[in-house]
Amino acid sequence: MLAAGRRTLGVLVYLRRGDEVLLMHRRKEPNLGLWIAPGGKVELDESPRETALREMEEETGLRLHGLRWRGLCTEVSLTEDWQWLLFIYLAEQFEGELRAERREGDLAWVPVADYVAGKLPMPQADRIFAPVVLDEAAPFFEAKFIYDAQEHLVRWVRY
Repeated sequence: MLAAGRRTLGVLVYLRRGDEVLLMHRRKEPNLGLWIAPGGKVELDESPRETALREMEEETGLRLHGLRWRGLCTEVSLTEDWQWLLFIYLAEQFEGELRAERREGDLAWVPVADYVAGKLPMPQADRIFAPVVLDEAAPFFEAKFIYDAQEHLVRWVRY
């Protein structure tokens, strides 16, 4: 039986610059040592879109324009603190300069082809949804990911 813990609302934002995507190499949990899209938790008074814009500015120093909602992922687990509902966005327009100091992790522009080919260590679910989210010709991505008590992906379904 899955845990009955509280579900955390979160956002991920893929920022493309031509054939590159801005990713974060995480310095802390969750996803320590993995490459992920910047993002964070939705605050009580925010919409997911507002969170995406705020988190990107806080984590990267960049202000986004033309944000598009590209995916919705539910992640459930036997572990009470691993219950997520993730709103996934894509943007290609931005202004500002990348910040030098990053407490969450190190940022880098990575070739999209390398990322979607799995050449970087990334979370299990991201390996599945990132290629679709980053492909603008692909339809909106919606899925449920089910993890075991060790947070290993055991099953997933795309809707």
